[in-house]
Amino acid sequence: MASLYSPQSQAGVLSFYDAPAKGPKINPKIVLIAVIIFAFAVIILDHFIYV
Repeated sequence: MASLYSPQSQAGVLSFYDAPAKGPKINPKIVLIAVIIFAFAVIILDHFIYV
């Protein structure tokens, strides 16, 4: 019976994720903080609009 896992089938996925990406390098902590600040701002503005 043939095995479902083979290194050849995973090689394409690994080479895809290992390829250098073009564009700016952003620290994940900065993205997380920006999302939290944005969500907080939306909640605050929503509260002031519907009061």
